[in-house]
Amino acid sequence: MNAQATFTHDAPPVLELENVSIAYDGKPVVHNVSFSINAGEVLALVGESGSGKTTTAQAIIGLLAENGHIEQGEIRLNGTDISQWSQRRLDALRGARISLIPQDPTSSLDPVKTIGSQVAEILDIHQRLPRAQRDARVVELLSRVGLSHPEQRAKQYPHELSGGMKQRVLIAIAIALQPALIIADEPTSALDVTVQKRILDLIDDLRREFGTAVLLVTHDLAIAAERADRLLVFRHGKVQEQGITAEVLSAPKSDYTRQLFADVPALSGRHRAQIRAAEDPVLVVENITHDFTLGGKNQAAFRAVDHVSFSISRGTTHSLVGESGSGKTTLARILLGFQKPDSGRVLIDGEDITRLKGEPLRQLRKKIQLVYQNPFASLDPSQTLFKVIEEPLLNFEKNPGGCTP
Repeated sequence: MNAQATFTHDAPPVLELENVSIAYDGKPVVHNVSFSINAGEVLALVGESGSGKTTTAQAIIGLLAENGHIEQGEIRLNGTDISQWSQRRLDALRGARISLIPQDPTSSLDPVKTIGSQVAEILDIHQRLPRAQRDARVVELLSRVGLSHPEQRAKQYPHELSGGMKQRVLIAIAIALQPALIIADEPTSALDVTVQKRILDLIDDLRREFGTAVLLVTHDLAIAAERADRLLVFRHGKVQEQGITAEVLSAPKSDYTRQLFADVPALSGRHRAQIRAAEDPVLVVENITHDFTLGGKNQAAFRAVDHVSFSISRGTTHSLVGESGSGKTTLARILLGFQKPDSGRVLIDGEDITRLKGEPLRQLRKKIQLVYQNPFASLDPSQTLFKVIEEPLLNFEKNPGGCTP
């Protein structure tokens, strides 16, 4: 855990919630939540999906959904209650005094605006710098969050960047005006481990240098344990317990917190046993190579996957790790049959799937499936959840058990 920066606490906390309750369409989802964050401090809100973490964070910055409402309580920023402020008044705070690093980089950037113009927008709203000075500041921010060739990136559009790069753009926007409070809602969920560390280190630098308070909303208990000064454990919209991180980790008081930590091997010290299979591998990857053409007069090629080979036995779990742009997703698309390799082969149960076409390729979907990185862009918004789950059953089964909603 990082040592907390030294800032005077004579002033009121940067952020203080007192008995805050939130409801959607009149149904309570967050109940009597109270906590505070001082200057230079990191408070982590941890808990399972649906526990109320993101709803609480959205209420603080005034971004609840239209059917969401703060039923009671106060949200004080530097001693001033902002819980009932209008959106117009909150606009003066957003970006300048409170910034949000959202979870989903793909849906959070405007696809028709360049990266540079989107970073510049926050500067135009609050500072109105001369154009040359503003553009220089944009490049500086992109460089500080670790984007290579920042001048070039500023001219690109979101679809030209990887998920990790887009997340770093959002962080550049969030830190542009050195706000008093940063709300980081799963800020590194789309990043590989090396970039994740760099981003968390950057947030830490701001905290120490400027006294920025950080509300870290995360389901990753390992990150919370390493980065937060204090932990607040959520479940069903209620605070289970809160306290200094080391104390909560070493002696959790609530049964739920104890179970939550016990389920994380990195925190509990337990390691899951690996199942070793004596049978033939279910997946064999042999010398897979794939190039992408970069375009231009010389039609230069970029090698994304270079003679990769491995095998996976039944009942085992393998991790493919690496930085953004290292070829992980390209290889995954080849394994799924979405993309053909330039050379090599992929055997599933002994069958070379790189040669499959038409109906045999469609039937392959019964043997290998993908869990997508981004749930927001992976589900059809026009279909009910029942229809989404029913679709693969209808695709492959003539009578899928007589499903009824």
